[in-house]
Amino acid sequence: MTILWKVLNNYLEKELFGLFLKWAEWRSAAVVVMGIIQRAVLHSRPGKNSEPVAENFCVEEASLADGITDGQVKVRTLYLSVDPYMRCRMNEDTGADYLLPWKLGEAADGGGIGVVEESKYGSFTAGDTVCSFNWPWQTRAIVEGKILQKLHPELVGGHLSYFLGAVGMPGLTALFGVKEKGHVTLGAGQTMVVSGAAGACGSLAGQIGRLEGCSRVVGISGSDEKCSILVSELGFDAAVNYKGGNLAQKLHECCPAGVDVYFDNVGGDMNQNSHVILCGQISQYNKDVPYPPPLPSRTEAALRDKNITRDRFLVLWYADKHEAGILQLSQWVREGKLKVRETVTKGLENIGAAFQSMMKGGNIGKQIVLVSEE
Repeated sequence: MTILWKVLNNYLEKELFGLFLKWAEWRSAAVVVMGIIQRAVLHSRPGKNSEPVAENFCVEEASLADGITDGQVKVRTLYLSVDPYMRCRMNEDTGADYLLPWKLGEAADGGGIGVVEESKYGSFTAGDTVCSFNWPWQTRAIVEGKILQKLHPELVGGHLSYFLGAVGMPGLTALFGVKEKGHVTLGAGQTMVVSGAAGACGSLAGQIGRLEGCSRVVGISGSDEKCSILVSELGFDAAVNYKGGNLAQKLHECCPAGVDVYFDNVGGDMNQNSHVILCGQISQYNKDVPYPPPLPSRTEAALRDKNITRDRFLVLWYADKHEAGILQLSQWVREGKLKVRETVTKGLENIGAAFQSMMKGGNIGKQIVLVSEE
């Protein structure tokens, strides 16, 4: 009786497992045929003076329309970008006239890359690789073709995610920040300091400073591991862990000739007629303060006495130079002159955690979310 029961039990287990596999196959097919997708929506707002958490976002199922109309394109998402500026979009008031707030219960959006599945817009055809800065946080989407830009994978050696980082908006921000606001002069022996140096933009800014003519580049980051990577992999001359204390003293030791160019907002002595480039201030995005934040009167006086410029800039101001900038960045990447680091999180369901980690400095280089394989 025992042997018979074991045989029957094994048979039932196999049958049930077979039925489960068939159900899984049907479910997968149904998801595609019926247009069922996943999307990440803003579930709650953290408040202007609070840190965001993964639970501010939730992933839910939704239905996609069966067909597309003239001017529309159906895309499958490959990569999504999470960036510090998105923290402002979590508020009801972003504090910036060029940023719209995300709406509660609706899919968030930002930089994204995907593949065209169907098109009724312009020259886009199925199989094209495209990107947008307003890509919905969805596994698939139907979007207006006018927000898409066709990508040329050969520019980045097939590394498509680079279009969201080194050869995308962070790369352009670093490039124009250094070239347009850094006043770097080849042969002038200038020293450049970069804060947030292991992040998406900072890791590129230091390298670009070197390529543009700085003789010494020093980074500031939040861990010994990041400092080691800056020096051993990304070509920085030195790096300082600001969490280790005595930041001003360590900067003085690393910059014996003084500092001529700051990328971002950091402390320390600067030379006469030097320049501060205000790229962004991630540490302030969880606070309800104006941008750029006001400086202490003593610091303001020091800036005046030394004729130090402190320039804010937006990469959007240089839209007419974006194409040339992309070509320059991609050339440096292909030639190995611009090293790229990425932190990749897999799965749309983990995008909230990826965002929270990035805001706390958990990433090295660009934080990317891989939604589906190429």
